Amino acid sequence: MKYIRVKWKHTNPDEPVWLFSELDQEGRELRKLECFKNGFCDYATGTASTGSTALNTSPLPDLSVIARDPEFEPVEIPKEEFENVWKKRRYP
Repeated sequence: MKYIRVKWKHTNPDEPVWLFSELDQEGRELRKLECFKNGFCDYATGTASTGSTALNTSPLPDLSVIARDPEFEPVEIPKEEFENVWKKRRYP
């Protein structure tokens, strides 16, 4: 498993500013959080989702590819960080 956090730099209050993903060995999302500036997060799993959040059906590109877009700041994070955000945001 791999866990990533992506900061999305923009000014639209209707779009998330933090994207968290749990990825399998092929880079496919298993769980995802999209967190907004106000602290609210939508989520997606293989069986449920909230808001417009959905899992990508194809593998995500490498973090270096994502980082080429100046709007995004991706970083690999430890599982514990992902799980902490998942628990707090999914169950407010």
